[in-house]
Amino acid sequence: MSDNRKYYYLKLKENYFDDDSIVLLESMQDGVLYSNILLKLYLKSLKHGGRLQLDEDIPYTAQMIATITRQQIGTVERALQIFLKLGLVEVLDSGTFYMSNIELLIGQSSTEAERKRAARLQNKALSAPRTNGGHLSDIRPPEIEIELEKEIEIKREIEKGRSARAYGRYQNVFLTDEEMADLQASFPAVWEQYIEKLSEYMASTGKRYQSHAATIRRWAGEDAKKAAPPTRNRDYSVKEDETV
Repeated sequence: MSDNRKYYYLKLKENYFDDDSIVLLESMQDGVLYSNILLKLYLKSLKHGGRLQLDEDIPYTAQMIATITRQQIGTVERALQIFLKLGLVEVLDSGTFYMSNIELLIGQSSTEAERKRAARLQNKALSAPRTNGGHLSDIRPPEIEIELEKEIEIKREIEKGRSARAYGRYQNVFLTDEEMADLQASFPAVWEQYIEKLSEYMASTGKRYQSHAATIRRWAGEDAKKAAPPTRNRDYSVKEDETV
């Protein structure tokens, strides 16, 4: 039986510690401790889409964070206040801490995917031509292979939604100019409310949708049906759109 467990990892760029927020953070008294706590919180939030939660129902408190980071509660409380001021952490309406930049740092893979990648790299190494000096030609190490795959994926996303713009409080609702104009024409009084609703919902749950415009239209349709007077044989069933 193949092992296909999912796991998550951070994608830190080489200039991560040169970011203004990190430089300011580490320049403070106990700043190195705060930086260490921040990295641990990023890791703890990965499987919940940036939300600091023990599970789907229990958010982390400052005391719980102190325990899992092995720091004093006073240090953690000061760190959280600084993170909030620097915009590194937000507090959602539910009271849950949310790591603001998690979308730029999160990665996801599986043990099965890693096994296949390792086998593919090994086959490349075995079949690679040799140079005149008798050494294997330049073979990409795994980390470069992964980065190339990411670049290809990013290019595909850019081509897929070249004219899409980011909307909402968390800048995570993507709509083309045509989709935005259509929503404004269809729901002139409430289109902004639905964008914000979708933005906060995705940020708090970690869910993604193939078409944000279609999701907003579905939600608006559901609300319209609820507001409409009941009639005979009215079909209130709604299909859940596909998440990705």
